[in-house]
Amino acid sequence: MKKILITGSNGLLGQKLVELLTKTNNCEIIATARGENRLPFKDGYIYTAMDITDKAQVQEVIDRTQPAVIINTAAMTNVDMCETAKDDCWKQNVNAVEYLAEAAERNNCFLLHISTDFIFDGKNGPYKEDAEANPLSFYGWSKYAAEKIVINSNVRWAIARTVLVYGIAHDMSRTNIILWVKKSLEDGKNIKVVTDQWRTPTLAEDLAKGCALIADQEAEGIFNISGKDFLTPYEMAIMTADYFGLDKALISQADSTTFTQPAKRPARTGFDLTKSREILGYEPVSFTEGIGILAEQISVSA
Repeated sequence: MKKILITGSNGLLGQKLVELLTKTNNCEIIATARGENRLPFKDGYIYTAMDITDKAQVQEVIDRTQPAVIINTAAMTNVDMCETAKDDCWKQNVNAVEYLAEAAERNNCFLLHISTDFIFDGKNGPYKEDAEANPLSFYGWSKYAAEKIVINSNVRWAIARTVLVYGIAHDMSRTNIILWVKKSLEDGKNIKVVTDQWRTPTLAEDLAKGCALIADQEAEGIFNISGKDFLTPYEMAIMTADYFGLDKALISQADSTTFTQPAKRPARTGFDLTKSREILGYEPVSFTEGIGILAEQISVSA
């Protein structure tokens, strides 16, 4: 039995990972997050409260549980909030990774860290794993700094970089482009959606699947784990309207200068998945299939 410790188990990716890994027979799962366990199911894993920004707590939990693999899904991911609350961002996205790497080294754990397309400036996406980083936002810099900590540590490591993750959390606490477009159009609202940003949007279940493949193989290095369709948010909105049979006339095109946001966004990111396909056997769903999966989940929870 391989013992896997997951940080941020209350978050979207954390939830999907615990759900996926508890269904595999060869894993013992330790789910950790700050405060109470918010997962709706209690079987198949052990829950331990762990605040990743508390060095002593990180050391104590990892020394006590002795996992073979640590998957760090915990992070401050609100890009604009990171711009305005820089200290909090650095504590969660950088200092915490130092504590995890130290504890992983002491206990000889394999460390899988989740990173982002926002470490790039978006001038020439889609990117391969060896592309040069040049973050535009404080969030991007914090995630790039965390990558450097992992790469320069004395642990066996992997980094899974991802792009624009969408999915449904159990408590419906997070919105995403599909839910936002669906609700807005159902309410008859006009919406503006940008046409000058490109991404490879990632279904949360696919990201969990990619992380599980890395953890299972303890595959070392950097891997791109994202969706495969290279789309603008405007195209995503049109596809969502088409899927649910909603009025596309309510969607108008805009460019990113229309919106004032504290953090700068890269224009063209998205990932080349060749390496992940060849080494891990990773294969994501299409964006349309992703909408279908969400539609099913909405009808179940309704």
